[in-house]
Formats: sequence, C-alpha cells, structure tokens
Amino acid sequence: MSLLSAPLNRKELFLRACRGEAVPRLPVWMMRQAGRYLPEYREIRAKRAFLEVCKTPDLALEVSMQPFRRLGVDAVIVFSDILIPAEAMGLKLELSDGGPNLPEPVRSEADVEKLRVFDPETETGFLMEAIRRIVREVGPTVPVLGFAAAPWTLACYMIEGRTKEGFATVKNFLYHDPGAFEVLLFKIAQATVGYLNAQIAAGATAVQLFDTWCGELSLADYEKYALPAVREIITRIDAGVPVIYYTKASHHLLPAIARSGAEVLSVDWRMDLREARETLGPRIALQGNIDPAVLFGPPEKIRRATLEAVGALSGAGHILNLGHGILPGTPVENAQLFIEVGQQAALAEPKPAVPSR
Repeated sequence: MSLLSAPLNRKELFLRACRGEAVPRLPVWMMRQAGRYLPEYREIRAKRAFLEVCKTPDLALEVSMQPFRRLGVDAVIVFSDILIPAEAMGLKLELSDGGPNLPEPVRSEADVEKLRVFDPETETGFLMEAIRRIVREVGPTVPVLGFAAAPWTLACYMIEGRTKEGFATVKNFLYHDPGAFEVLLFKIAQATVGYLNAQIAAGATAVQLFDTWCGELSLADYEKYALPAVREIITRIDAGVPVIYYTKASHHLLPAIARSGAEVLSVDWRMDLREARETLGPRIALQGNIDPAVLFGPPEKIRRATLEAVGALSGAGHILNLGHGILPGTPVENAQLFIEVGQQAALAEPKPAVPSR
C-alpha cells in the first residue's frame, strides 16, 4: 500500500501538508472558526463575556470544539485572543465583540521599559490548561493549534490602543524613536517565544503567528523592524513544531516574508496562490486563501472558489483555509459546504512540494 493510499489521520495529514509532502487530500480549517457565525457560540456569549470565555478553560474548550463537532474541520485552534500577551506584559485589556481596547497604550520609552516578559504558566496558565483539555478531548489523531500575534501587529495594538486605519500613532512612534520601538518589538518577541513554547509543551501540534497589520509597512521598514523580530521568535520555537506565519495585504513583502523561517506562509485572498508558489519556490508550504466574503455567496460560487483554490497548487504543500477569519453572519451551511468541498476535492497527481532535507 502506498503512502497516499494508506489512511492518514487528521494530524498526520496536517503535518504532511506543513512539510510539503504528498497528501491524499488537503487538510481544511478556518481562521476564527470558533466564533459568532455559530449559534452554539452565540448562546455561550449571551451569558459570558469574551475575556471570561478566553480565561475559563472549560469554556475555551467548549468553544474551540464547536466547529470540530459541527463542521468536521481538520484542525482545532484554541479559542483565545492575540492581545492576551499584551495584558500579561502589563497593559490593561478590554475585549468585546466591538473590538479590543487598551486604555493605557504604550507611547514612550518609559512605557516600553515598564512592560514585562511574563511567565506563561503563571500569567496565562488558563490558555495552557485549555490546550491540555482540548488535546485530551480530541486524542492523538487531531492537530491542535496554538497562536500568538507577531511583534509588529501586537505593537500596533499596544501603541494605538485599538484598531485604526493607517496606524499613524504607531508610525509616529517608530519614526521619532526607532530605538525604543525596536526594544518594544524584541521585548514582545521574547515574551512570545515563551508563550508559544508553553503552548507547544501543553500539546499544540503547530503554532500560528498572526501579522495582520504588516502590510501597513513598506518593504524597507518591514525588513528593518518587523522581520527581525519575527525571525527571533521562529528560530527559538521548539524544534520539530511547524510555524504558520499569516500576513495580510502583504504582496509587496512576499520575498522578505519568505525569509521569516516559517514552514508555512498563510496568505490572504488578494494573493494568487500560483504566483506565490512561483515566487517562493517549493520549500515553503502555503495556507489559504478563499475570500471570507465568498461564503456569503450561492453554493455554486463557494464550490467553484474552493475547487479553484485546491487546483491552484494541486495539493502540493497546501493547507486549505480562508484568506482571513470567517466573518460574523456567515451562514453555517455555507461554511460546511466549504469544508466538505475542500475535503472531498480530488488532487491532480499530488507530489511533494518540499525536497527531503
């Protein structure tokens, strides 16, 4: 029996895709798959605050498992928020469905100095316990994913205090005090290394770095500031655990992003997968990249877009996902259709994307 005809469990399938090895079908999951489009999630949130769910392992377990039970996704990502480390580093954090708020943002070198590199089990033990409970729940055959914000993106929130178009306050800080800004990025990187390695120790199969706002940078600024901090994290992640690096609106940064050291690059819907493969070569796997808004379309549109994404790379080094998080209000049946079509799609002569090393 060949490797492709032998049955693979979800974890084996996911890890093979991360390594660019041949797979019988694509693994499929969705960013923000535990969220407001699911009625069972809304039922919990009607009674519990967002941050309470994040910090209560039993609730985080339940919410993390909901899309696995409902949709049969191929990976379970722990329910949390990318700003949890900001609070652990010393900032007051307010989270709601309306978005994040950091009422005492970082605006000076003195503010940067006050931030602490925290002990993840002490300050964020609730997340590690949630991962341990998810791992016990799904058993050894399902990948459990941890995550964190990349330093630039977390710094954007820590300085602005909330999401703002253009991040003028962030860039003002960067251009007027680049030294303090670099200290901030590397302090975040140092904290994130421990945070992600603790998630891995708790049982995470892989971890994802979210750099949602790196597309706000020019190539020169990305290479000078954001990329070194990302590389600092990835080079210190426990050996053998894949790192997925998500970037948004980052087409102009792609050759630099390829030097991050991540095994998998997750790209948004603005980027053509074939072009990305041509630019990156065969050694880096790709994740993505259906426009989340497509899931509001009719079934034939969802089916066609999904099959086009599957066919773009013919299964070589590809984890099928959305190009950003699933949107609130997405019909559950449309999300289900995306997962089912992706999992059932035939692959044309699958072959390894990454040479043996």
